[in-house]
Amino acid sequence: METPMETPPKGAPPEGPTPGRPPLPRSPVPPRPVPPGHLPQSRLPRFTAAAVQASPVYLDPAATVDKAVALIAEAAGNGAELVVFPEVFVPGYPYWNWTMNPVQGSPWFERLQRASVDVPGPYVDALRAAARQYGVVLVIGVNERAAHSLGVLYNTLLTIGSDGALLGVHRKLVPTWAEKLTWTGGDGSSLRVHPTSVGPLGALACGENTNTLARFTLLAQGELVHASCYIALPVAPADYDMAEAIAVRTAAHSFEGKVFSVVSCSTVSPEIVDLLAGDDEELRALFRRPRSALSGIFGPDGRPVTEPLVDDEGIVYGEIDLGRCIQPKQMHDITGHYNRFDVFRLEVDNRPRLPVTFTAPPEGPRITTPEEDV
Repeated sequence: METPMETPPKGAPPEGPTPGRPPLPRSPVPPRPVPPGHLPQSRLPRFTAAAVQASPVYLDPAATVDKAVALIAEAAGNGAELVVFPEVFVPGYPYWNWTMNPVQGSPWFERLQRASVDVPGPYVDALRAAARQYGVVLVIGVNERAAHSLGVLYNTLLTIGSDGALLGVHRKLVPTWAEKLTWTGGDGSSLRVHPTSVGPLGALACGENTNTLARFTLLAQGELVHASCYIALPVAPADYDMAEAIAVRTAAHSFEGKVFSVVSCSTVSPEIVDLLAGDDEELRALFRRPRSALSGIFGPDGRPVTEPLVDDEGIVYGEIDLGRCIQPKQMHDITGHYNRFDVFRLEVDNRPRLPVTFTAPPEGPRITTPEEDV
């Protein structure tokens, strides 16, 4: 559904020229650039969002994609038009970076590399087909293999439209702490807001939601719906409450930007514990640490629109009405009247970064004729 905006409020001046006066001359000033995620303000959708909190079938991309498709079908069956999955849901998070030294973890990196996803590729095609079949906008995290190097993996968020179009491939800009042993950072080319059937949608992975400039970059492109994708982190320092950290960051972005946030976090299954901890009882206890995951939906006032889910697997549903973003922005619009662009300036380098560039197209092998070979 959409919030109607066409009827002017009572007492508003009539549109068009005033009777008895000539129309105003056409302005010579060119129109202002339209942000990438621009939504015509006559269209402010109302819809149901779903935040999935689940574990992958660890290091098994085919089975994990099958599980994702089943969860998409379940969410769509309950009326969801936007479904958000955790960070690197396919095929899982490299917890060994936190519990092993680099030499011990290297064979696990190889397992992850072999189980990772090509973009584009068959697993992405399966997710696109599911989004199209069930008519949902989909955000899901994957481990993405680089085409140019066996040593490069990206922590990637895919944004897929309800028609199955692959709208965005965002690679996490900076892997967090121990994650640098696995992932290569992305570039600014994917910091984009996408026009979708549920409104202007942006997405960031886990700790990126702490990056004020990355978040502002999305807000300044007209973001009204934000997907925050996390992993359960029971291996964090003892004084770090992951569930609280997720809630604080999600509430902050929603309140500062006056937007809705859909936050999805993974869980740690018993199979993951068995595989990575084995008979180490101390490590098994660490993986079972409570308050390691939180998923939910937050409104433009920074409050949850429904009770978040902590630790357990499930799907959180919430109603989003983008019309609720209007009045809060009258008070604090940090990408508009509540900022000083004559004082502050943010410049984003959104050029794709490649390992090599050529000043001219590389030439292929020269093909000679039999006469030239003589």
